[in-house]
Amino acid sequence: MAFSNSLLLVAQAALYFGVMMTLLHWRRSIGLGVFMCALGVMHFLETYLASVFYVQLPFGIISPGSTVLFTGKLLMILLLYVKEDAATVRQPIHGLLIGNFLIVGLVMLLRNHETVELAAGRAPDIGFVDEMGLLMVWGTVLLYIDSLAIILLYERLGRWLGRHFGLRVLICGAVVLTFDQLGFFLALHWVSGAPVEALVGGWIAKMLAVLLYTLFFLIYLALFPAAEPKGGPRRFRDVFQALTYRERYEDLLRSSHLDFLTKVSHRSQFDTTAKARLAEVLEAGQVASLLIIDIDHFKRVNDTYGHQAGDEVLATVARVLRDNQRSDDHVFRYGGEEFVILSLRMGAEAAQSFADRLRRQIEEVTRDAFLEAVTVSVGIASAPVEADSIDALFEAADRRLYVAKARGRNRVVGALNEAEPVVPAD
Repeated sequence: MAFSNSLLLVAQAALYFGVMMTLLHWRRSIGLGVFMCALGVMHFLETYLASVFYVQLPFGIISPGSTVLFTGKLLMILLLYVKEDAATVRQPIHGLLIGNFLIVGLVMLLRNHETVELAAGRAPDIGFVDEMGLLMVWGTVLLYIDSLAIILLYERLGRWLGRHFGLRVLICGAVVLTFDQLGFFLALHWVSGAPVEALVGGWIAKMLAVLLYTLFFLIYLALFPAAEPKGGPRRFRDVFQALTYRERYEDLLRSSHLDFLTKVSHRSQFDTTAKARLAEVLEAGQVASLLIIDIDHFKRVNDTYGHQAGDEVLATVARVLRDNQRSDDHVFRYGGEEFVILSLRMGAEAAQSFADRLRRQIEEVTRDAFLEAVTVSVGIASAPVEADSIDALFEAADRRLYVAKARGRNRVVGALNEAEPVVPAD
């Protein structure tokens, strides 16, 4: 009996994994909602099985609800995070929390009905529903804590284990499910008087289930290498804030027209305000300069170290620009790795010196912050000597940016040095 039960549990885990991974794999075609609905629809069954349905294994008695379904759900939530992001995975996490509390609230109202028997001996078992309600509330709270904990621990382990995906899943799954087994058993023992054997047997079964699901994940990644999880660890605080909707600061930045990552004005602000600001200083008989700053070999940074590292480079470069800006300077993130500075009341010579100081400081700061220095190329144009409109000024600065790239990058090109001979980069 114990051997056949073990085989059945493996078959259940294989079926669960096969269906859920198929839905996750095809999420771009059929929509992520299909995966999320399938993930959430079985929670009541998990709780029911965990409260009354137990089978005998060689090392003790266990519930398929906890061993197969709950362990599988928790690891699927982790895998959804790995393949997507915290903003996506928080949807099923919070949906399960709210949905199960809603079930309990509805049951509390339903139990007040005066019911009739549709058929003899078919009266509703309200006592059973009450018992399930307590376990569902406790199980839902544990699931919420478990889901946040397994993702945060996965990221923390990334600092030491890097891209060892299987080992990270195995460790964080074992740690979090140990906590969950202790927590759920306390409620189960209080509600139904479950024996200690269920605690020990369930824990062993969950550890084996984590190992089995991890093997399934690795097999899947071997068969579909293009779907390998994304690289480097994300920042612990950022992940926690995204998972728990702590985004008031992000909303504030959006409302004040700032780019969230770099905390400088985004391109729409340049498109709507730069023309008027330039016109104002030119009408007053003053000068202005426009700098276009492009990070050299930025694609190589993303390809080599991952997009998280690329984001950190962008944020660091933007911080240098912010730290050096005057009250008359307006900094914009114009494109992916491109920034624009509109410096009012700054002529060509001062702009050339300002841009070169920024270039050197960016190289110095990034050399200390990252594995290697990050450099930038800068193109400059000044008004009204070279142009009297924002479009013409941008076109002239953009042309000089390409000259800076052609001369080998990590340099500034403006009106003062544009005539120097071009030496192509190696």
